[in-house]
Amino acid sequence: MLSAFRKYLLIPRLIRLSSGAPKDPQTAWDQYWGNVRSTGATGDVLWDSGSAHELEGYLPKLAHLDPSLPVVDVGCGNGSFTRQLAQRFPHALGLDYSENAVERARQESCEIPTTSFAVCDMTAPDAAQTVETALEAVGMAGDANVFIRGVLHVLDRKGRSALAANLLPVVGKRGGVFLAETNFRGTPVDYVSHLGATRHYIPAPLEWAIRGLPMPGRFGPAQRAKAFPTTDWNLLDEGSASIETRPLSNPSSPDVIPGYYAVLRSARS
Repeated sequence: MLSAFRKYLLIPRLIRLSSGAPKDPQTAWDQYWGNVRSTGATGDVLWDSGSAHELEGYLPKLAHLDPSLPVVDVGCGNGSFTRQLAQRFPHALGLDYSENAVERARQESCEIPTTSFAVCDMTAPDAAQTVETALEAVGMAGDANVFIRGVLHVLDRKGRSALAANLLPVVGKRGGVFLAETNFRGTPVDYVSHLGATRHYIPAPLEWAIRGLPMPGRFGPAQRAKAFPTTDWNLLDEGSASIETRPLSNPSSPDVIPGYYAVLRSARS
């Protein structure tokens, strides 16, 4: 009982750390990526494990997607998953609404010709046109698959619905959507405690995220049903997932956040 109480002594520190985060999400994300010094297993980015292990766990689910189509990685960050997806699809287009993230992704992916990147807010009204233009530029016009990992849980309900609606013209008749999101069942204090935060110590990548970014929510079956209604989407598969972070508690292996995955296809196809 005492140890359960102690984690709530974190609250004042969390409030202090998060109070300086920019109120505008786009500013926050661009500032965050502009300050990143390194990525991968020993880097600054909390959700970049530096390993292909998580994606390998998704491969049976990705089999629902047409392997002859390009894949669009929504919220690509530094392109860690984009590069992995480029090994399994003819082309991988990474999108992020942070210009600094896209610039880093381009730098880290410069030796992989089947990747490309573009700045795009997938909740914006012109998002589908931006994707179409970016795919045409690399000779991949037409339907595409979509990969989303760790994006929907940081959006509000309106943003989730807008993103899902914008994906319909992207996938068209042949493409599909794979999504994986954190679905942690607990309070923000429980969440950061799960990742190793104590009253006296917070792992540096976690502290950096708390300082600069909006507090994440959760995304599970209930949230998916609202964002991807059955009038627009057919659910092909769903279940639990393991979202891997940069190693925090053990330098030799990633930490894991309970998550959720789903595979969908347009109901209009």
